[in-house]
Amino acid sequence: MESKNAVEVNNNLKSKRLVLGILFDAIGLLSFTIPGIGEFGDVIWAPLSGFLMTKMYEGRVGKVAGILTFVEEIFPFSDVVPSFTLTWIYTYWIKGNDNEGKRNL
Repeated sequence: MESKNAVEVNNNLKSKRLVLGILFDAIGLLSFTIPGIGEFGDVIWAPLSGFLMTKMYEGRVGKVAGILTFVEEIFPFSDVVPSFTLTWIYTYWIKGNDNEGKRNL
């Protein structure tokens, strides 16, 4: 059984990941809203977003999500997929892993 302090830390990590994920998804979507310039921004954002995903989520989830995020960001007109938020939903709702990520980001 987890102590109350450990549960609070875990909830803070979940909240922090969700907020960062929404922010990173918004950054990815922002490049989609600027015609012509956005595609150039994706060349920079794609590898950075893949790297950030692997740092936010460890293990297989982070590796797979990092690759998928990179691919989604590098292809034109696919920026509408909220990869970070979907990974958060998978990690905490679908997979139900409340102990995920012992890293502090």
